[in-house]
Amino acid sequence: MHIITLPPYALTASYLADILKRLYNVAMNSKYSPYLLRCEEEIHKALPQNPSKDWLEQSFGKLDSAVQVEHVQPLIEPTLSLVNLGGKRWRPLLLVLTAQAYLTKTGKFSQESMEDIYALVPLVEFIHTASLIHDDIEDRSDSRRGKPCAYITYGTDTAINAATWLYFEAASCIQRSHLDEETKMALYACYSQEVRRLHLGQAMDIAWHNSNEAEPSPQEYLAMVQNKTGTLASLAVRTGLLATHGEPKAIEKLTNSAKQIGAGFQVIDDVLNLTSGNAGKNRGDDIVEGKKSLPVMLFMTSCRKENQDEKISELKNCFTQAKAEGIKSPAVERAIELLSKNGAIEKARQQGISFIENACSTFENYFGKDNEASCLITALFREMANG
Repeated sequence: MHIITLPPYALTASYLADILKRLYNVAMNSKYSPYLLRCEEEIHKALPQNPSKDWLEQSFGKLDSAVQVEHVQPLIEPTLSLVNLGGKRWRPLLLVLTAQAYLTKTGKFSQESMEDIYALVPLVEFIHTASLIHDDIEDRSDSRRGKPCAYITYGTDTAINAATWLYFEAASCIQRSHLDEETKMALYACYSQEVRRLHLGQAMDIAWHNSNEAEPSPQEYLAMVQNKTGTLASLAVRTGLLATHGEPKAIEKLTNSAKQIGAGFQVIDDVLNLTSGNAGKNRGDDIVEGKKSLPVMLFMTSCRKENQDEKISELKNCFTQAKAEGIKSPAVERAIELLSKNGAIEKARQQGISFIENACSTFENYFGKDNEASCLITALFREMANG
């Protein structure tokens, strides 16, 4: 059991309960709460509501005396407000549990050995947060986690600048850690490559949803989500293993599986958008945004094989109408109906679950089914995939 000291920002029971709820039903299991509490402590230590002079110097170096705390608030407020709205936090959990699983497997686990692991939690959560702020601007979204998007609340210029800063601020936790210099350099290289991949995936996604005629193949779509979404899962696993001096072969094997986890969750997220709706967003707003999700790609592939070009044209017309009329357009529900009757939504859901299940099996085979941390990883993702 982890011994938790509540941080200065007073993490309340209601706030923890909200985090646990957002992790779906599995995270309500008390086995996860010590990890979540510790992750929250590190996240808020790295992004404080009221930064101290020491924090400013750690982040920015020695500053001119004219720079005051108030000058930093336009960076902190938009980013911290989104962090405080919760989120699933499965990426920090994946980082921490992967490291613990490896330390347990090699007989090196101790509470002390985990301290520098927890210090790296902001790396994955801050990159994720920054990407959400930018993503909302690029998609012209109205809400995120049930609240107005950051660019609506703070202005587009402030939101862009704050999110961009957070991409870089994310890596400051590497330097603050007590890891050896060689490990720090490996983590920096990993971080910078994964962030570049994230932007590559986003570039592919933007190009497709900006063109109503774009018809990427299911294979291209999966390549895109492995970068856009899978890269942060990969970063979480690779960070946990690099920080514990994992074997190179194990790192490659498990990070490749992590990409599949990320891809699987993106696919399931696509499916939820077209069925029950994503938490804090509108059902079918992917249609309004023109997103070429896996259900859409599977629909088009199926229709091409069956020479049903008229159905493809109808779906494209729905996209055009929905973009012009907004979320209340009848074209949104008509598009969902087309995708559902074709079976593309269910087929995509099954593919997403399959990606996650295959990845979980890889973790089990490597760490063993008696490794507690590994079991927590697989239980978390299996429940999230099916819940």
